[in-house]
Amino acid sequence: MGLFDRLRGNDTPRVAFIGIDGLPHSLVADNPDTFPTLSAIAGEGDGGRIDSIIPPESSACWPVVTSGVNPGETGVFGFQDREIGSYDTYVPMGRDVQAKRVWDRATKAGLDATVMNVPVTFPPQRSIQRMVSGYLSPDVDKAAHPEELRQYLTESNYILSVNAKLGHKADKTEFISHARKTLDARAAAFSRYVKRDDWDLFVGVFTAPDRINHFLWRDYEEKGTYHEDFLEFYAALDEHIAAIRRALPDDVRLVVGSTHGFTRHRYDVYCNEWLEQEGWLSYEDGDDHGALADIDDDTRAYSLVPGRFYLNMEGREPDGTVPESEYESVRSELQSALKSWEGPNGKPVAKRVVERETVFRGDHDEIAPDLVVVPNNGFDLKSGFRPHDAVFDSNGPRTGMHTFENAALFVDHPDANIEDADLLDVAPTLLRLLDVDYGRTEFDGASLI
Repeated sequence: MGLFDRLRGNDTPRVAFIGIDGLPHSLVADNPDTFPTLSAIAGEGDGGRIDSIIPPESSACWPVVTSGVNPGETGVFGFQDREIGSYDTYVPMGRDVQAKRVWDRATKAGLDATVMNVPVTFPPQRSIQRMVSGYLSPDVDKAAHPEELRQYLTESNYILSVNAKLGHKADKTEFISHARKTLDARAAAFSRYVKRDDWDLFVGVFTAPDRINHFLWRDYEEKGTYHEDFLEFYAALDEHIAAIRRALPDDVRLVVGSTHGFTRHRYDVYCNEWLEQEGWLSYEDGDDHGALADIDDDTRAYSLVPGRFYLNMEGREPDGTVPESEYESVRSELQSALKSWEGPNGKPVAKRVVERETVFRGDHDEIAPDLVVVPNNGFDLKSGFRPHDAVFDSNGPRTGMHTFENAALFVDHPDANIEDADLLDVAPTLLRLLDVDYGRTEFDGASLI
């Protein structure tokens, strides 16, 4: 039990959650010497492979991880969503998340929460003990609250996110160096506030692994130039988690979890280019277009990243062409076309084509996609409203892509049982460990304790 806990006379259970954007469970399982800490947690508590969500995109995943409800409830379906009744799109931020987060529930229960670098949390909530918002925040000065946290992060050269543009260079040395600086600065900040021991719930997220995987996955799989750099990066991550684990008071339970898996990237796939070639989509100004708002009133379907397909519905979209009476037949026609879609290598692009009602439930049906393609490995689905020379591009800088399967979860508790689990189970598990009451119907997942 920590000093502040003793001074408060409070024996409430406490929890630290370390999130990792894009850590595949297979990477840990195949390299136990690189991950001694995570392997130890799995042995002493439990650890295993869990499923992500559909679509497995980080902006959609983190609201689900921290709320325990599906995107139909959070209102965030990806990096880009469509305004209701409009063709205008926006990038979801913290205020666009319509579900209660675990730290909101903890705070309402009278607990203190420190929340650091969770994506889709900008601007920082003033009702939380301390918070620095994560990915897509403009800068540290605007992302941190209160003043003490903002000042420390500014003076310590804290980095909000890895510069992904460095990964586009053929020489990855500068990119790897920047990723390590980002990782190390974040770990130092996490350790500083873990040691403060004045919180009941600590949430900290490492996002650099996702960037490393996007640009170095081929080197890892094929033992390329940066294979050892890749494993050294992850060894450093595991050691940072070990240091945090050592610093935690005895009364704190540690949970480590990731958002999605990773696999080898082969093609960028421009879904709107395919829709245009197949006669589903057209634009008002021919080749002079670059956004959803440029589609014309002959369009029957369009796509938003990653692999979300929408019918251009009468009464839902401003210039909808598909009558409500024809919704099922037109959707079925599009679904069949997507199932038969093949890549340049003759392999099907789609592993599954999922209907909206199968994966989305909630109050945000008006912006939920009608179909979502879960791609086969190698096909990374983009939207691509700007004209492209081809549907498939194999010349991009990324060599790794997200997968629905193979996210990871590790719970440092002897009663944990990670079996048939997914991202929706994380939030209720954290609240169970915190002994915060909730109704059984409030979550789409369930506690793993």
